[in-house]
Amino acid sequence: MKDIKLVSDTISKQDIQNLVAWLSQEDIPQLTKGPLTIKFQENFSSFLGDDLKSCFINSGSSAILLSLLALKIKNNIKKVVVPSVSWATDLSSPVVLGIEPILCDCNLEDLSLDLEKLEQIFIEEKPEACILVSVLGLVPDMKKITELCEKHGVILLEDVCESLGSKFQNQYLGSFGLMSFFSFYYGHHISTIEGGMITTKDKEIHDLLVSIRNHGWDRDWDDDLKQEYREKYNVDPFTSMYTFYFPGLNVRSTDLQAFIGIDQIGKIDPFSDIRNRNFLMYSELISENHLNIKQRPGDFISNFAYPVVHSERDSIITKIKSKNIEVRPLIAGSMAKQPFASNLNRKFGTGNSDIIHEKGFYLPNHQNLTIDEIKLISSIVNSEKNIL
Repeated sequence: MKDIKLVSDTISKQDIQNLVAWLSQEDIPQLTKGPLTIKFQENFSSFLGDDLKSCFINSGSSAILLSLLALKIKNNIKKVVVPSVSWATDLSSPVVLGIEPILCDCNLEDLSLDLEKLEQIFIEEKPEACILVSVLGLVPDMKKITELCEKHGVILLEDVCESLGSKFQNQYLGSFGLMSFFSFYYGHHISTIEGGMITTKDKEIHDLLVSIRNHGWDRDWDDDLKQEYREKYNVDPFTSMYTFYFPGLNVRSTDLQAFIGIDQIGKIDPFSDIRNRNFLMYSELISENHLNIKQRPGDFISNFAYPVVHSERDSIITKIKSKNIEVRPLIAGSMAKQPFASNLNRKFGTGNSDIIHEKGFYLPNHQNLTIDEIKLISSIVNSEKNIL
């Protein structure tokens, strides 16, 4: 029996052949960030919504870091809500920037933020921003979340690294918050080998992002904005080449990766359809799951991997691995239980996320997973009675 992988590369042999042909031109194309990066950004924005602007960088984790840095520069934010069920860099990014993270528990319907605890945090802690992670492509209640953020004056940031293609009421996730983060790492919905994207509808934020992506200089600005800053700081054209207006980073990606990404955009919808089909099949077949995850009318779940919470996790994992099937913890469980988080505020971060930490795992889902493989995996999960 062949191995069943957790994820499958979205970069095909044809994609590699196209890349080799592009690299083999008589005049070697620009490999560092250049015109193809701009094209990839524009095409990605068009896919999600024409009113969005995109900033291509070297990873989804850098997208989180850069977005928070932009908010620290522009809004001087001091506190941000971080989901307990998230990823290491959702939590480590505010830590390294000197922004206080406040961990919030998850719900057990879509694994995103517990909205009662979230409003409690908004009232008691008064954070300036909130990171919302759409876990494994599951769709949060964006209407309630955006209303809560508007009510309490909190900036919404969307982490969509696991959810490209998912929709709330026919609107793509990643188009609701002030900024949204995407990952193009191997095995995600699309891949540029390594890579990430930040999207925003706010031109001022976008201009800040493309500057601090590249050290804090003005090379990616339009001529009017360049002139405005050069006049403000009395900078001549020659010295402007090495003039830095903001404390920036270097988290650029390359045109080589943008070349791959441009063709990958066309794969989002067809691969998402398969991921959704697989998700619905898992949901129908698996009866022994503490989670009751459903796709609401008008929503669309482009599922990254299928989550399960089960009292007999260890036994099931042993059986799954014996069949050469890959399985992982349900993301990282509770971030409140990670060693580097031991000194952080855990007041709102326990409860459901502790159950996820102790009994959660996720199952393969990708565009090459077969129906028979889903049936096999589901039967293994159902072979143990869940007493949670």
